[in-house]
Amino acid sequence: LNTVRNAAQILVVADGRIVQRGTHEELIAKDGIYADFIASRRTAVGWRLSSSTAQSKIG
Repeated sequence: LNTVRNAAQILVVADGRIVQRGTHEELIAKDGIYADFIASRRTAVGWRLSSSTAQSKIG
């Protein structure tokens, strides 16, 4: 994501249409798909799957 973050312009596409356009900072400042994606990614960075959790999910 560093490459995208440093881009001069980011285009957000949904259903084949450009729905947002701007720099990383501009898109983060807006409530929208890009800001939601970045927030979800930041949350997921801290997730860890323990072996006991994996075993219970597998069966």
